[in-house]
Amino acid sequence: MALSLTSPAFEHGQPIPRRYSCEGDDISPRLEWGGLPEGTKSLALTVDDPDAPDPAAPKRVWVHWVLYDIPETTAGLPEGAGGRDLPEGCREGLNDWKRVGNGGPCPPIGRHRYFFKLYALDATLGDLNHPTKAKLERAMEGHVLGMAEQVGTYQKGRG
Repeated sequence: MALSLTSPAFEHGQPIPRRYSCEGDDISPRLEWGGLPEGTKSLALTVDDPDAPDPAAPKRVWVHWVLYDIPETTAGLPEGAGGRDLPEGCREGLNDWKRVGNGGPCPPIGRHRYFFKLYALDATLGDLNHPTKAKLERAMEGHVLGMAEQVGTYQKGRG
């Protein structure tokens, strides 16, 4: 079985419910995964939007969430995960709002895509001092055993 990532909140490629956006409760959706490759010692999760600021003329990838050192014994994250609600040992990095934690969809214009990416790693990475996504990706180099993704969309006022 290959590494998989799903959310009961939305189907792959479908709209993310308003509840998880800046127009709602701005919390993370529940995530579930399985099929970890043999030798997995930890997991990392990033959530980003490659359509910022405008899907018709994207200029950058906006990072919404960075998590790592998620224990390999974990099968998912509950709705609203963050801070003390994260699995023991899990560490948080900085999103593009320069804070730890999840920042929900909040596109300034148009319908954006949100990529939830789960990485199975052959090591734990230790304290990287709240890394950015780029710093986490550098630390993961040579340690990725598998990757899975779930994509959702969001447009303000439409859910």
